[in-house]
Amino acid sequence: MLKKQKTNMLIVAASLLMAFSAHAQEIRFADAWTLLQKKNNSLAAQRANVTRYQQLEKADESLYLPSITLGANYTRLDDDITLSGGQLLESLDSSSQAALAGLASSLAQLGIDFGDITGATSTIAEKDMFNSSIRAIWPIFTGGRISAAHDYAAGLTEEAVAQLKMETQARYEDLGKYYFSVVLAKEVLETRLSVEAGLKEHRDFALKLEQQGQIAKVERLQAEASLAKAVVDRKKLQKDLYIASSALTKILNQTSKVTPQSELFINRTLPPISAFTDQTLATYPGLDILNAKEKQADSSIKAEKGKYYPEVFLYGDYVLYEDDSIASELAPDWFVGIGVNVPLMERTGRSDKIRASHSARLQIRHLRYQAKQDLTVLVEKTYFEAEQAIEEFQGLDASLALAEENLKLRKKAFNQGLSTSLDVIDAELYMASIKTQQQVASFNYVIALNKLLALSSNMSTFTDYELNALQLNRVEDKS
Repeated sequence: MLKKQKTNMLIVAASLLMAFSAHAQEIRFADAWTLLQKKNNSLAAQRANVTRYQQLEKADESLYLPSITLGANYTRLDDDITLSGGQLLESLDSSSQAALAGLASSLAQLGIDFGDITGATSTIAEKDMFNSSIRAIWPIFTGGRISAAHDYAAGLTEEAVAQLKMETQARYEDLGKYYFSVVLAKEVLETRLSVEAGLKEHRDFALKLEQQGQIAKVERLQAEASLAKAVVDRKKLQKDLYIASSALTKILNQTSKVTPQSELFINRTLPPISAFTDQTLATYPGLDILNAKEKQADSSIKAEKGKYYPEVFLYGDYVLYEDDSIASELAPDWFVGIGVNVPLMERTGRSDKIRASHSARLQIRHLRYQAKQDLTVLVEKTYFEAEQAIEEFQGLDASLALAEENLKLRKKAFNQGLSTSLDVIDAELYMASIKTQQQVASFNYVIALNKLLALSSNMSTFTDYELNALQLNRVEDKS
């Protein structure tokens, strides 16, 4: 009869877990990570930021090209531009004036009247002027300022890529905590349901023994009180599981509830700590951010130094349309040339900016040294936390075996009237506490492992650790 009641209780427990999983989407951790990378808004924002700086970097390539403009000018003068004969004569040198006077005298002797040309006028340009032309300027030497601008833009792109990697690592760690918090809550709930089933079996047996007069009423009340508390604890854990599952669903940006399919696990050994440390120092994106910022500082130094050099450029102009005037006819239709700008004095504070950029570069180098030290300490701390979780899990195996055997003996002794109800309850709760401690140790290990993989940019290898642990468990179960 008691076995039947315990079976019924376990069926109820299974029903509770099935109710939790109803209409839920089961997903493994690796698949959840793939889904998060597609759905997470913060990662999408960082990807858009990378695209933005890539486009800006590409835009800076146009600095190497010439600038060509189509221009048109309309000008209104206060009056027409005219030239009189007297002004023309005055502009001639003395010999030309004498020759012109001789020409007029010779013509007069021949009976040809040259007339008075000093009063004659000619319109050089009307007061309404309009012209249009194509102008081109092509810098051929800028003291390295163009290449510095391009390098600076490349540094910004590299920084954006590193920030995306940093955000990816942070989201990976967050997913591990959210995902395996649900797994832990589910496993702890299963343990508490098993405890509740055992306490209900004990309460029912105590009630039967009380009715037969074999135990005191207080023994039965103790069993009922412990069962009632177990029910309260189980309901609280159910709410905790619901909250954790809802948080996981939200972080994955899903509408239907998500249920983890992966389990908590423990690897018996880890790769040497040097493997994680070396890989972290070689690939951590935070260091890439500092490298990108140093590249930007170097580019700023190069750009400011370029202001001390002359700027050489080609230029040209081609007239497309001009007024029908003497001035337009006299002006050339096109021209090309080479120009040089030599900076003698400027007001941008180039020397101070160079010193500021040197200070920025020195700051970045100090930050890099400190970051490497901090990363080394962080990897060591996380690695030792993972090792401690392994040791705790393995150390609890003996305690769990003892707790299971103790519970069997306490139940048997109680049935024979040689033990109290409190002894059975304590044994039941002690075994549950050992199981929970192992589950927590396994959770701490997985979280530490996830952090190590994130720091060393080895997130893709998580599945290998998971499969190795599962295969080892299968081998141990068979043996």
